[in-house]
Amino acid sequence: MTDAIGTSNCSLPFVPYYDSDGITIYNADCRKVLPWLERCDLLLTDPPYGIGDRMQGGTWGAKEKYADFRAWDEAPKTYALHHMVDLAESSMVWGGNYYELPASRCWLVWRKINAVPTMAGAELAWTNLDKPCKAIDLPVGKHNYGHPTEKPMALMQWCLGLVPDAQTVLDPFMGSGTTLVAARLEGRKAIGIEINEKYCEAAANRLAQRVLF
Repeated sequence: MTDAIGTSNCSLPFVPYYDSDGITIYNADCRKVLPWLERCDLLLTDPPYGIGDRMQGGTWGAKEKYADFRAWDEAPKTYALHHMVDLAESSMVWGGNYYELPASRCWLVWRKINAVPTMAGAELAWTNLDKPCKAIDLPVGKHNYGHPTEKPMALMQWCLGLVPDAQTVLDPFMGSGTTLVAARLEGRKAIGIEINEKYCEAAANRLAQRVLF
């Protein structure tokens, strides 16, 4: 497995928003940063799905404060995920069922044990792992850090546990940084990329203050 990603490339034309203890954050469009990064062991990410108002299900997502998010998620899915997954030995893409990705033997299923009837009862992640499908039962995560689709910490740790040899992790759609915090908890190095500065700030604060849950 590789020893480092991204920051070892001295020609990288981006200044990290945060860089400490093997965890690096870039506040930028991931499509601009990714061509400059070295190959990593694991791509673990949760990109926008492009479903707009349909994502809110009449629950928390219907609140006025998330109106901008719903409008943003209506944008066409122009991210070339099939190229992104080539940047890693192993890949896990939550919401991968919304994208054109190769057939997969190992889909991941997160069954939401506290989902209300108007919410999705489960979410799917596409992977390129040569394993049988895997499932986990967890409650819906709390939105403690301002991002409306924040994944539970336990879910990200579970994902990392499925690839125990992966020492370098990449999340091009890092949101408020749950993947990076999980990587730190598991002793991995990680790079996160996020276009929205307020989420970079939330992630950096979590990491700097050792707020790990």
